[in-house]
Amino acid sequence: MNPEFKLLPEWHAQEAIILAWPDKRTDWKPWLKEVRNTYKQLIEAITQNNTGVILLIREQEVDTAKELLKNCCKLMFVITNYNDTWCRDYCFLTLQHDKKMQPIEFTFNGWGNKFDASLDNKVNANVLAKLCKEPLKSVELVAEGGALEIDQHGHLLSTALCLQNPQRNGDLSLAAYQSMFIKHLGASRVSILENGHLEGDDTDGHIDTIVRFTEDNGVVIQSCFNRPEDTHFSGLNALVNELKVLLPQHEIFELPLPNIVNEVGERLPASYANYLISNHQVLCPIYRQPEDQLALDIIASAYPDYTIVPIDSLPLVQQFGSVHCISMQIPKGTLKPEVLNNLSDGLTVYGCDA
Repeated sequence: MNPEFKLLPEWHAQEAIILAWPDKRTDWKPWLKEVRNTYKQLIEAITQNNTGVILLIREQEVDTAKELLKNCCKLMFVITNYNDTWCRDYCFLTLQHDKKMQPIEFTFNGWGNKFDASLDNKVNANVLAKLCKEPLKSVELVAEGGALEIDQHGHLLSTALCLQNPQRNGDLSLAAYQSMFIKHLGASRVSILENGHLEGDDTDGHIDTIVRFTEDNGVVIQSCFNRPEDTHFSGLNALVNELKVLLPQHEIFELPLPNIVNEVGERLPASYANYLISNHQVLCPIYRQPEDQLALDIIASAYPDYTIVPIDSLPLVQQFGSVHCISMQIPKGTLKPEVLNNLSDGLTVYGCDA
């Protein structure tokens, strides 16, 4: 690992979480009331834990959001435009560089040119960089935050299915990806998994839907042990075995798999592994399914020193994502003092030029 900088694990102390407000201009339009209630629940849980929320929002939506979120504290509206609300994949990552926190971005192209992401791809440079103490670093590589999972030792995980989509970086080899992640993210080791994918996942198998590290050498896996007849069983079982070989010293925590289909019969990629770790909380998706409580219990076992907070995520998975997908953490020391002051004032609007 380059000793000068490193990508931080999610459990590093945070000063804020970035979210983007769902409105009728996004794909949330058919579920807008329900999904906004989910956002309200998530924002309240984050801010009540003394962590700020930076909410990207269109100017014409501010009054509506203020009314719904009027009881929230440490919430700052940042006026901008965007294609959709999947902040995990287009908002900046943060490197620890000596005592400084360096925002870094890759190119976002809508998960391999599946969707228009032209506005999303400008959010960091146009708006979020202005909130940070250090200048934004841009890397000429198509990659998404949800495709990367790292622990405190610098071991970075990703998936071959995602990286090898030629609509991201052409025929770039897995070895070249490993070199890029070591060079730009300070990883000490990069492992690219060959197994695991959920039906309906537009991301080509992001790591944050299937595998997560814990702080004390554990690994949480979206398994399928409870559904041996499910079409996912073979691939997810192979993933568990792959990780047992890759991480023999780690304790394995397998999550049950729910079976959720939408109104047109499509299987939805509902993952209990798509949780957000934030300042000794784990904000866990639940889906109004029989497996919810078992999943919460297993996650509590994986993170025994954390408060487990269930978040109703059935509305989120209607658009094929969940809690981790819509959020991006900002480690302590990243934001300018005036931004932190705005967050401390309760519910404010920050005057960025969008």
